[in-house]
Parts: sequence; C-alpha cells; structure tokens
Amino acid sequence: MKRLFSILAITCLMAIGTVNANATTAFASATATVTSVTQSDDAAAEEDLSFHQVLKKRFIEGGAGFMGIVLLCLILGLAIAIERIIFLNLSTTNTKKLTQNVEDALNSGGIEAAKEVCRNTKGPVASIFYQGLDRADEDIDAAEKAVVAYGGVQMGQLEKNVSWISLFIALAPMLGFMGTVIGMISAFDKIEAAGDMNPSLVAGGIKVALLTTVFGLIVAIILQIFYNYIIAKIDSIVNDMEDASITLMDLLVRHKK
Repeated sequence: MKRLFSILAITCLMAIGTVNANATTAFASATATVTSVTQSDDAAAEEDLSFHQVLKKRFIEGGAGFMGIVLLCLILGLAIAIERIIFLNLSTTNTKKLTQNVEDALNSGGIEAAKEVCRNTKGPVASIFYQGLDRADEDIDAAEKAVVAYGGVQMGQLEKNVSWISLFIALAPMLGFMGTVIGMISAFDKIEAAGDMNPSLVAGGIKVALLTTVFGLIVAIILQIFYNYIIAKIDSIVNDMEDASITLMDLLVRHKK
C-alpha cells in the first residue's frame, strides 16, 4: 500500500513538472513573440517616417547651436540667390530684337526715336544703348567711352551680393567641421572622466560631430549649384552687353555717314 502511494506521488510530481516546463516554454515563446512584434513595429515606425521628419529628427540630434547657424547660412544664401535669379531673369533682353528695333528707329526717326525705344525696354543692354545714343551727337569716341563706362556700372549691378553666396558656401562646411571637432572633444572628455573606453560614452559626441559635418556639406552643395547658375547667367548677359555695344557703334558709324 505504501508503495502504491509512493508511485502515485512520484507520478503527480512528474506531471506537475511537465506542466510547469510547458508553461515556462510557452511564456518564453510568447515573450519572444511580443519582443519580435515590438521590434518589428519600431522598425516599421522608423521606415514610415517621411524625409522631412527624418531630417527634422537628425537636425535636433545634431544640436541647436551649430545646426542653427548652418541653417541660417542656408536661408540667407537661398534668399540672396533667389533675389539674384529673379533680377537676372528680368535683366535678360532679346538683344537681336532690340538691335533691330534701334536700327529701324535710327533710320526712320533718328537718335531720339532710337532713345525712345531704349527707354521702353528693360535690361542693361537697353540702358547701354541709351547711354551710347545720348552721346551720339558729340562723336563716336565719346559714345564709345560712355558705353564702356556704363557697361562697368551695369556689370556691378549684375554681380551685386553674389560674393555673399560664396561666403556662405565656404562658411557652412567650416561650421560643420567646427561642430565635428567640438563633438570629438566632448567624446574624449567623457572617456577621460569615466576612465574607460565605453562605446556608449562617445557615441553621442561622435554622432553630433558627423551630423554637423553632413549638414554643413549639404548646405554648401545646394548653394554651390545656385551660385554656378548665377555666374553662368551673369556671363551670358555680359557677353550680350559686349556684342550689343559693338553693334551699336557700327550702327552709329553708319548713321553718321
């Protein structure tokens, strides 16, 4: 009888152990599943972030100090670039059409008619034509000197504030590199204070350093594209001004004969 009770007791204990083991295994499996689902949700949330949100997040992580200054360089540079682009587009003139209109006015109504055509036309080429025609009653040399002098004035107007864009192009990556140096110094200060080379101590400083460098280079690249476009536009207008000046001198010489 005692042996029977002993066998029953051992059987019950084994059954309870099996149930506990199965419960433990099920709990561990459920925990792993929940963890996996959580990580998947975090990864999906990270992927669902738009480019604007990611950019904003990285900007905040980079620190408001140097990142704010780099952003200010971008805003000021873009403002000047857009203003220059609008001004240069308004300054662009159909030189061939203007030259033909001036020539027709000279043949039909003389100097005053040609000057009226120039007054009604926008752009530096028309202004140069007007200055040359205004001195046409004196002699060709006086008209040529007036065209050359006023051409320099118009060129200065075209290049106004462009040097500020080149300044911001140079300043943005320099500020980014300065943020890099400061971030690295902060990382080494933490290592020195802790007395241990723990990656978690230096990760924040290195991350700030890399983010400031990246944003500085991005600003410089964007402004460089606008700067090159503006320079190319200025060169095109200046070439039109020079060709138009030569054409105007030829028209005045033929008109005086």
